[in-house]
Amino acid sequence: MALVPYEETAGVGLQKFHKPLATFSFANHKIQIRQDWRQLGVAAVVWDAAIVLSAYLEMGAVELRGCSAVELGAGTGLVGIVAALLGGGI
Repeated sequence: MALVPYEETAGVGLQKFHKPLATFSFANHKIQIRQDWRQLGVAAVVWDAAIVLSAYLEMGAVELRGCSAVELGAGTGLVGIVAALLGGGI
């Protein structure tokens, strides 16, 4: 179980979750995800695990072309967006 403080001043590492826009570069595309911590809480921010998994997919560790996937409980959907850009059908 993880304990995540909801205050903006709670810690330096958590400040990125309070920014309204998160920007990433994957699969030769710029991806911007809107975040809304105050209204939707932990489901509406891009977590580090999604960034790591997106980078793993981009490295070609999993062949996605011609594959279909369903992303459940995806939060902001970054991993699904990256998988689709890499040729997977979501």
